[in-house]
Amino acid sequence: MRSRYVWSTAAVAVVGLSGALVFQGVTGQPGDGAGGDGKSGPVRTDARTAALQTVDGGNRAVLKQRDTDPFSMLGITWTDPSARITGTVEARARAAGSGQWSNWLRMDGDSGQGESAARRGGTEPAWVGPSDGVEVRVTAGGKTSSKLPAGLRLDLVDPGKGAVGGMEPAGFMADAVEDPTPSDSPADPTPVESPSEEPSASAEPTTDPAPSEAPTSPAPPSETPVPSGSPSVPSSASPTPTTPPSPTATVPTAPPSTAPRPTITTRAAWGADESISPEEPGYLPGGKIKAVVVHHTAESNDYTCAQAPAVVRGIYAYHVKQLGWKDLGYNFLVDKCGTVYEGRKGGVDLPVLGAHAYGFNTETTGISVLGTYTGVAPSEAAMVSVARIAAWKLGQYGVSPTGTTTLTAGDSGRSYFGKTWSKGAQLSFPTIHGHRDGYNTQCPGDQFYGKLATVRGWAAGPVTGLAIKSVTGAGLSGTTYYTKAGITVNWSATTPSSLISKYELLVDGKTAATAAGSATSAKATLAVGTHKVQVRAVHQSGTTSTSAAATVVAETTAPAFPTKPSLALRAGTVNTTAVPVKLSWKATDTAALKEVRLTAPVAKTYGPTTTSADHTVTSGTAKTWSMTAYDQAGNTGSASVSGTPVILQESSATKSGTWTTKSSTSYLGGTSYSSSAKNASLTWTFTGRSVAWVVSRASTSGQAYVYVDGTKAATVDLKSSTTKYRDAIWTKTWSTSAKHTIKIVVVGTSGRPAITTDAIVYLK
Repeated sequence: MRSRYVWSTAAVAVVGLSGALVFQGVTGQPGDGAGGDGKSGPVRTDARTAALQTVDGGNRAVLKQRDTDPFSMLGITWTDPSARITGTVEARARAAGSGQWSNWLRMDGDSGQGESAARRGGTEPAWVGPSDGVEVRVTAGGKTSSKLPAGLRLDLVDPGKGAVGGMEPAGFMADAVEDPTPSDSPADPTPVESPSEEPSASAEPTTDPAPSEAPTSPAPPSETPVPSGSPSVPSSASPTPTTPPSPTATVPTAPPSTAPRPTITTRAAWGADESISPEEPGYLPGGKIKAVVVHHTAESNDYTCAQAPAVVRGIYAYHVKQLGWKDLGYNFLVDKCGTVYEGRKGGVDLPVLGAHAYGFNTETTGISVLGTYTGVAPSEAAMVSVARIAAWKLGQYGVSPTGTTTLTAGDSGRSYFGKTWSKGAQLSFPTIHGHRDGYNTQCPGDQFYGKLATVRGWAAGPVTGLAIKSVTGAGLSGTTYYTKAGITVNWSATTPSSLISKYELLVDGKTAATAAGSATSAKATLAVGTHKVQVRAVHQSGTTSTSAAATVVAETTAPAFPTKPSLALRAGTVNTTAVPVKLSWKATDTAALKEVRLTAPVAKTYGPTTTSADHTVTSGTAKTWSMTAYDQAGNTGSASVSGTPVILQESSATKSGTWTTKSSTSYLGGTSYSSSAKNASLTWTFTGRSVAWVVSRASTSGQAYVYVDGTKAATVDLKSSTTKYRDAIWTKTWSTSAKHTIKIVVVGTSGRPAITTDAIVYLK
């Protein structure tokens, strides 16, 4: 954030330093922060300063590595609040306990130009975590200034420790980092003075002066040093409550909002010490918030969410004690876990005048997310909280989060994009916009600025990205779902669930079920027939969106087998334990057939268009082949067929002509018949519905005629380029079982008259 602030300030003492930086105050002790009984209460912060010596003709300032008393936040400030460092400001800290020095942290060189009542200019404060050592280097640069501003100093803040309560949405304990032990041997024992924290009398803030307004002169700064060893913070005054007084002529009434109020961690809950900012809050002159300005705090993203209250206290102390502002500049703060913190006091539901967007404070409210988002995207949790606060505050005044508004410039200015304006100009802004739109700053960082369109959509609604992902309890065929009756509809949306009031499951346009905004599914029971199923999402704003419809057919008709399963012998190699068979069937469904499963004698699953499959079965063993058809709705129909393959050896045939017995383990039963005599024959008689002739084959094998029930059925050539045994070379199947005869006759083929026959196999 780079902003201007106008009000009187608390006095701050600045002292030079050439040696160690030693904190003399004690923070977070009973009577100096949280109560000794561990109950939540104001947490005292400790602030120290050290003057930076400039070198190289005022172009550079350096503070070499120094030991310090404990601190967790630092900043660089200077005398003239209107000045700006256009070069680089870098600092690094030594972690308390481990002694590890951090990488150099580049700091935003301008936290805002103050006007006549502003105490000092400065960088944004940087959170470095519990530390006990520091190093600083500052270099001038840029075209607007060749030297560093006068009165440069290092400001260190210890946000203190203590019990804080009421943390939402997650509960937080007091800052869990123990006080680091100061160095026993500081590099320089020169005592360091602490700033006076007695606030001076001051006027109401006038950050956006109208042409008729004159800024209030600031109280003179107190330069009285605090002796070494004195307490760093005066004894506690009674803290000012954050709840505003009852509405009066000057305190507006909180209007209702069209959006729900998010959970907000109060100032008391994050441990605000109200004694350091005793002035009464101010309110927007027009009593209406017209826009929300989004900021980042331009500091480290490395804080933990348990440390976030301490980060807020550190920013509060830096704004008030070091820069001399009346109060914390932002109206609201949000950490990366999405916890919302009350910023400037005066009532979160009232149009409190903040100090966050110079020239436009009198018509806006400010939300700042802890961290820097120049190169790192903000968390979804933080974005959701920003959207919820923005929707709530704008909803109090009937302002659309996706709209635009006209703001009156309280002073001349320039945006980050180079747009300039004069005091009193009427300028158009999105109702949720980034600080850079109204001031020459990178705030809220490129990554966050690029997400503002998303934040606006989340704040305003409707719910986006709503789509049905699947329907459980139903089968999908093409784009249509099929069910018996009961379904569970599953959906998703890109809008975070905390911004969604509820979901409604619609069946043929009527509400069948209602679910919470966090839900991703709902159940319904459908009547038989074809239905259009949709999901409707209700945004917290009341706007609705409806998903594309899914077609769901409810039906209870079972699949059928118009062609019952049947078995037939097939060609292939025959073994007594593996006779090749073919299983055939045809299943249909009135809606959509899903699959057919063979459940016995083996388990197999076939697609809806498959009508046959090859299997093998042991000879001489009766088997029942059971099949079940499933449709997409889950209805089932079953059918089965039984059969027993029987091997009839060649020796059981009636012979005619000359046949020679051959023996080999390659033959069925160990033997076969062979003949080269033309018209020699073998005849088998059996009762069954399918038959296969089993032979041996070679390159010299001849041909044979096959007669079925006295009629010539085929001429079969046994010739094969490779030798084969037990080969079922010819098959015949009937629709029913009956008595049949099979006769094979040797053709006496020229040059290769011999045939070798092994057996026949039939199904009974």
